[in-house]
Amino acid sequence: MKKSIIILGSLLMLLAVSSCKKVIDVKETDFIGGDIALKTVANNQQGIIGAYAAMNVEMGILINSVFSDEVKVAEFYNAATNHEWQYASTDIGLRDNYTAFPLYYRIIDRVNRVLIALPLAPSTGAADDALKLRLKGEALFLRAFAHFELYRYYSNSALGTDLALAYMETPSLETKERITVAPYFQKLKADLTEAKALLPTATTDIYRATRAAAVGLQARVALYLKEYADAVTFTNDYISTLPLASAAAFPSIWSDASNAEIAFKLSRTPSLGTKIGSLYRGTSAISAGVTNIGTVTWRPSDKLWDSYDQVNDVRFNAYFKVEALLTATSRSPRLIFKYAGTAYATPGENVADAKVFRTGEMFLIRAEAKAENNDLAGAAADLNALRTARITGYVNETFASKDVLIAAIMNERFKELAFEGHRFWDLKRRNLPVNRLAADAPNAAAMTLSAGNFRFLLPIPNSEIQANPKIQQNPGYTN
Repeated sequence: MKKSIIILGSLLMLLAVSSCKKVIDVKETDFIGGDIALKTVANNQQGIIGAYAAMNVEMGILINSVFSDEVKVAEFYNAATNHEWQYASTDIGLRDNYTAFPLYYRIIDRVNRVLIALPLAPSTGAADDALKLRLKGEALFLRAFAHFELYRYYSNSALGTDLALAYMETPSLETKERITVAPYFQKLKADLTEAKALLPTATTDIYRATRAAAVGLQARVALYLKEYADAVTFTNDYISTLPLASAAAFPSIWSDASNAEIAFKLSRTPSLGTKIGSLYRGTSAISAGVTNIGTVTWRPSDKLWDSYDQVNDVRFNAYFKVEALLTATSRSPRLIFKYAGTAYATPGENVADAKVFRTGEMFLIRAEAKAENNDLAGAAADLNALRTARITGYVNETFASKDVLIAAIMNERFKELAFEGHRFWDLKRRNLPVNRLAADAPNAAAMTLSAGNFRFLLPIPNSEIQANPKIQQNPGYTN
């Protein structure tokens, strides 16, 4: 009897093992591997389009407004820990609104899969050959762009021995340690150099990467790394391709009627559901013939508002609006209008394309780089040229010293690039504080974030720490 039980048990075990093997051998029906999904050149192009679709610079636009001195609290305030610099690695506001890891590493994973599959995709002729080269260039550009954005969130140091992030060059679920800035940017710059040679020189396809977009990213990278001679070289290249817009054309950039200055932007339509303007105010409604403007979440700070020549500076009316409909209902009339889209209560309200690289930024990069290289005359000329293009009747200014000139350049970045995702990172890279006016701060403690404060870097998300025990947290944060 005992022997029979043993034999029966052995048979059951063999049956179980056999069944397990059969289950393992069953192919999944809801998963398509890269070897199948990216088998043709057309498939790979769809993979690249999928990476573009995942791009979200809106998060960077909002963080640079909320964490800096660009905005003040308006009619709805649910971002106190972020706006008042009280966030930690487990902060819900960071988790829900500003966690860059899943966003950018998802893009990186998508393009890495294309880079593996693309060489194996059979070509049907010269057109496919050319497209394969372009797709490789786009993949490398997007990989560099995503890694640079991660760096701005979690590192933003020019010191080669400081920590950057993991630079992912192949798809992998393996846990990775952070690497230092020097090897991180060696990889990033190599990607950009190769991409630039493969991307189209024409700037007509504004929603996909071109050579000018790669040059724009090279200029931005060089500025952050304090490689000022390179910054001048790259901005010279960009500006020679895309000059400054005229004062008459400038407002049309923000209504998307013109692509002047722009090398690359992200398409935003009502059907996509991405509304940059909704970062600052809600959508409106019409009831009984009365327009009810959506709840205003953030208003422009008094500091920013008052920094413009409000009569002669074309940027003021392009970026802001004094809304009489709000005054009529005893609401503050000052609105951020840079991404207003179409009329109130229409499907395109708050919908505008996300501008990623444009010439105004390049002039300011070049001016800062020249000033740091002690070419004060050249820096002043660039700053004055930008102001002349934006301000009617502007008279060139002279600057008493390098420090005065650089301060003027930073103030011009504050005005020119408002709500474009630069201000907080700019203050960090220049080791400057966030200084808010009393009128712009929700309380006295939220007026100043001192230069060098650890909260200029976001914490590595708690979810990432739990999933990857090898990753190092940024200083000042605990888990």
